[in-house]
Amino acid sequence: MNFNIELPKINSPVANYKAYKVINNFLYVSGQTCRKDNKVIYQGKVGVDLNIETAKLATRLCGLNILAHVFEACGGDFSKIISCVRLNIYINCNADFKDHAEVANGASDLMVEVFGEIGMPTRSTIGVISLPSNSAIEIDAIFAII
Repeated sequence: MNFNIELPKINSPVANYKAYKVINNFLYVSGQTCRKDNKVIYQGKVGVDLNIETAKLATRLCGLNILAHVFEACGGDFSKIISCVRLNIYINCNADFKDHAEVANGASDLMVEVFGEIGMPTRSTIGVISLPSNSAIEIDAIFAII
């Protein structure tokens, strides 16, 4: 496991929701967009406004934002993570976009980089017509914790 990754500062919620909840040893993290310092860094449609490599960076940033919440929820102790159970990855794209899985790997690869085998998630990757603040990517997550 690699816990030496630099995490971003937690962004403020933009609506009426909790950033995360812990229920029965599961940590649910609300959808995180590719924001840094409360500003969406990667905007637009993947495959139109962003190429695949840039979209993977956007996906990784969403994953880092998730990890910042996980770190806070676990009291600063990543060793409380049993498993990254699930990632739901939403990609702002047109109907003809076909490279969802490659873009989604930006987040899956990050979880494995940080947690090793227990970081390998189940996942859904879904193309959508729009996302909040024209974000290119949004990801929500479920973790099993002790």
